[in-house]
Amino acid sequence: MEDVEKIVGLLLAVWFFITTNSQEMTRKRRLVARRGIEAADARVLAARRDYWRTLTTTTTTTATNTSSRLQCYLKLLRRPRPCVWMVDRATEWWNVIVPSFTHTQWVENFRMSEETYVYLCNKLRPAMEKQDTSFRVCIPFKKRVAIALWKLATGCDYRSIGHLFGVSKTTVCRCVQDFCAAAETLLVPELIRSPDREKFAEMAAYTENRWGLPQCVGAIDGSHIPILAPQEYHCDYFNRKGWHSIILQGVVDGKGHFWNVFAGMPGSMHDARVLRLSTLWELASRGNYFPACTRNIGGVNAGYYILGDNAYPLQNWLIKPFADTGRLTEEHVTYNKKICRVRVVVENAFGRLKGRWRCLMKRNDCDVKLVKSMVLTCCALHNLCESHGETYDDGWDAPAAAEPGVAVAQGAEEEGRDIREGLMRYLNP
Repeated sequence: MEDVEKIVGLLLAVWFFITTNSQEMTRKRRLVARRGIEAADARVLAARRDYWRTLTTTTTTTATNTSSRLQCYLKLLRRPRPCVWMVDRATEWWNVIVPSFTHTQWVENFRMSEETYVYLCNKLRPAMEKQDTSFRVCIPFKKRVAIALWKLATGCDYRSIGHLFGVSKTTVCRCVQDFCAAAETLLVPELIRSPDREKFAEMAAYTENRWGLPQCVGAIDGSHIPILAPQEYHCDYFNRKGWHSIILQGVVDGKGHFWNVFAGMPGSMHDARVLRLSTLWELASRGNYFPACTRNIGGVNAGYYILGDNAYPLQNWLIKPFADTGRLTEEHVTYNKKICRVRVVVENAFGRLKGRWRCLMKRNDCDVKLVKSMVLTCCALHNLCESHGETYDDGWDAPAAAEPGVAVAQGAEEEGRDIREGLMRYLNP
């Protein structure tokens, strides 16, 4: 009983100390602000007395002297904006160095040209712009966007980015959160959206003209994004290669642009399971996603479809190679080679995505929810850069992290066999 009383007394003492200390800090801040305002008022009164004393004692005053005195008087009347919580930081890099960047330096540092950067700022301004308050001036909008882009492009820690831009770690974190939230609201729905009938026809025509594969509108694959092990259910995020991750499922067209993404599933989950949990599976399996546009291919009427690897189930709208069981015929081998040659476009898209936005390549120490938001934002930025013709430097490529190998699809394959046979006959004239 005495031990309990001692513990309670100790906790009360700690609570009293913290409360008293917090109140004392608040009192000191208010006192500093009050003294600053009083000093400003004193300067204004002194300037007013000096000004009127000069006018009354001087009998001959030229217009020029009167104007200069009036300007000095008005300058003194400008009361400085009170600021209690700001710390003086070096901002020369953003204010002096960045404005002198060349086109190459812009692309190298922010992964996009200055023109695309300005376009991005105009898109996100309605959701990110803030107003100054009576206690401090807000960080310029373009600087906040640049801070977020630097984090996504480099994956640096908040402290390093804060020292570079002359802001605090908390400010960097808030800039990244605000940028990703604005991108999810304004950028992702515009740049990553389900194609309409005309867009499906355009994608199918592009794939056929380039690779000779009819009715194909893209390829699907999954990629693991390294993360810090979360505190809850961390075992679910432990993938088969021995590190924690979330899964990004993406569908790209023949140009490598994402038109369907699904992110956030734990890294231990199978690719087929991720697909079945996505909206793509729900709509496509009901026949509500791809428009009704069939074509005779090898004696079989086939609609639009996407390509996947052996981890995915075979469907009428999802075609994959034949499994190599050691008994493949020459026609099967030819079919597999041509299918894989087309499907490599999604692997290249993931490579360019992670090479340009390196926060997806190295372990991300942010919260899982924020990592998911960053993944979706990077996919939208990838489409923006690709559509604007931004340069991609091959030097951005880095050795890819070892990802789980392809596993056999889960569940029975009940559809798509006839379409795959028809494609094999079409590709083996």
